[in-house]
Amino acid sequence: MDFTHLDEHGHVAMVDVSHKPGTQRSATASGSISMRPETILLLSGEAIPKGNVLTAAKIAGIQAAKQTAHLIPLCHQLNLSWVDISFAVLEDRIAISATARTRESTGVEMEALTAVSVAALTIYDMCKALDSTMEIGSIRLEGKTGGKKQLAVEYRPRTSILVLSDSIAAGKGCDRSGNVLREGLESAGCTIEELRIIADTKEEIGAAVEEWVAGGVELIVTSGGTGLGPRDVTVDTLQPMFTRKLPGIEQALFNWGQGKTKTAMLSRLAAGMIGDSLLICLPGSPGAAADALEVLVPAVFHAFAMLKGEGHQP
Repeated sequence: MDFTHLDEHGHVAMVDVSHKPGTQRSATASGSISMRPETILLLSGEAIPKGNVLTAAKIAGIQAAKQTAHLIPLCHQLNLSWVDISFAVLEDRIAISATARTRESTGVEMEALTAVSVAALTIYDMCKALDSTMEIGSIRLEGKTGGKKQLAVEYRPRTSILVLSDSIAAGKGCDRSGNVLREGLESAGCTIEELRIIADTKEEIGAAVEEWVAGGVELIVTSGGTGLGPRDVTVDTLQPMFTRKLPGIEQALFNWGQGKTKTAMLSRLAAGMIGDSLLICLPGSPGAAADALEVLVPAVFHAFAMLKGEGHQP
């Protein structure tokens, strides 16, 4: 599903979803078309002069779902992985249900709704010469899955952010990445215990993380020190402290970063557990921080439900 907004000139524009990772998404819509019982009998007996009504309606609905972006001007064009339409022939109406699936950055509500609408219109067209009482109605979204809402869990970890930068720690620069992380995590419902800025030294990095782990901080996010420079020591300092590595988080961050900029391959991301604390090491740019939020929130919060023995989310 796509939502529009006003651009800087006050014009209607498509929403930019290029920053959102693709996820498995599904939507189901329903509707109905009422008609006289005698028309239902003719339709059921395949006695409508134009041919098999429900077969034609199913094909039309599937075709319409694939053409939704061409019919609705501000809808994103999606690569659909599956569309299906089913019918229930009742005494005085035909109930229609359509399901669409994709693995994209935005939902498929409009595709499912369009499929139902065009299937109903096709039935109307094929039966209109025999029945002038037909009425299309009750078209609605029945449900959807996928995207961030599916991954949402209520629990939010106690969180601290560690910014590693010699220049910012010395007062020669302004922190942007840490603030991006703080604002993003706070907007997701996390309580930020502390945002600390320190120099790129192994001693300070290790001491800060050990302090937070001992104090019960559940999520620690570091920004900076993941490159190849002689002062980039964040990963070298913290990886040996991991009691468990989390390569899935690392891979997700790498894949998303490399899809945006090829130089992301030069960053040394790291993620793992130190006792009961989850630690994620990110590059120091504001862009990397924003990208990480897109990948991590809210999926990473499910880790804490698992740590509490609640199992995998269905």
